[in-house]
Amino acid sequence: MSNAFYQPVSGMDLPRFAGVATFMRLPHVSPDDPRIGEVDIGLIGAPWDSGTTNRPGPRHAPRQLRDLSTMIRAQNGATGVRPFERANCADLGDVGPNPADVMDSLTRFTDFYSRVRRASVRPLTAGGDHLCSLPILRALAADGPLGMIHFDSHTDLFHSYFDGCMYTHGTPFRRAIEEGLLDPTRVVQIGIRGTTYDREDRDFADSVGVRVVPIEEFFARGIDDVMAEARQIVGDRPTYVSYDIDFVDPAFAPGTGTPEVGGPNSFEALEVVRALAGLDIAGADMVEVSPPFDPTGATAWLGVSIMFELLCMMVSADDA
Repeated sequence: MSNAFYQPVSGMDLPRFAGVATFMRLPHVSPDDPRIGEVDIGLIGAPWDSGTTNRPGPRHAPRQLRDLSTMIRAQNGATGVRPFERANCADLGDVGPNPADVMDSLTRFTDFYSRVRRASVRPLTAGGDHLCSLPILRALAADGPLGMIHFDSHTDLFHSYFDGCMYTHGTPFRRAIEEGLLDPTRVVQIGIRGTTYDREDRDFADSVGVRVVPIEEFFARGIDDVMAEARQIVGDRPTYVSYDIDFVDPAFAPGTGTPEVGGPNSFEALEVVRALAGLDIAGADMVEVSPPFDPTGATAWLGVSIMFELLCMMVSADDA
C-alpha cells in the first residue's frame, strides 16, 4: 500500500490549474533524496532530442506532459486500478542532458538511471526522442538482456544515418541488441508502417529473431490476438515497454516529428497498453511527443493518458 506522502494532490483540494506542475500531481523526490528508497515507481522527464533527424521538438515534451498530466485522477475509469494506492509513485525530475554533445548525454542518462535502478525504483519516462531509450536500457539491463514490447510506426533498427552516424532516434534498438541489452527473440514491434528507403532494418530484424507486426497485420488480426502473441513472446521475464506516440495516427496525435498515416485511433492506443496485463515490466517510456507541432496540447494529453495506463500495468503486475 502507498504511503500518504505519495498521494497526488486532489483537484478537490487545489484546482488543477494551480500549484507547481509535477507528473500526475505527485510529490517530487530527487534521486539524491533519502526518501528515494521508499519510491516504487519513478516518473522521469527526458528533455532531449539530439537524436532527431528531421523535425525537432521532443526536448520540450516533459514540461508540456507534466502540465497536461494534472488532469489525471486517482482511478482508471476502464480497469478500476488505483495505482497511487498500490505503489509509492513520485516525480523524480528531469535527466539533465548536454544539448551540444550526444555521447556525453548518453552517459549522463545512463548514470541517472543507474542511480534509480540501484534504489530499486522502476522508471516510467517521458521523452524526448527515441534515442533516450538506449541509455535507459544500458542501466536497466545491467544484470542481463530484457525483452521488449515496442509500439511505433518505425522499427528504430537502422544501422546508421548519413555517413556512419550510429546514434539517432532511428538506431536505438539496433544498438541495444548489438550491446546485449535486449534479447531479440523476446522483442516484438507493433504498428510498423510508412514509406521506407529499403528493407535494411527489417532484414536485420529477421536475422536476429525480432518479431515485427506491420500495421496491416495489426488491423487484420485485432488487438486481442496480436497482444496475446506479444505476451507470449516476452514471457514472464523482465520486459521493457517503449511507446512512440507516432504509433498513433496523426489525426489523433499530430504533435510528433515523424508522423505516419494509417495508424490506430486514441482508444486503440489505450487498449494495447491494457493488454499488457500480467507482464513483468522493468520500465517503460513514452517518447516523441513534440509540442511545437501541437500547441493545443491534445497530443500531450494522449501521451500522459498512455503513461497513466502504463503506470496501471506496472502496479498491477505487482499483484499478479
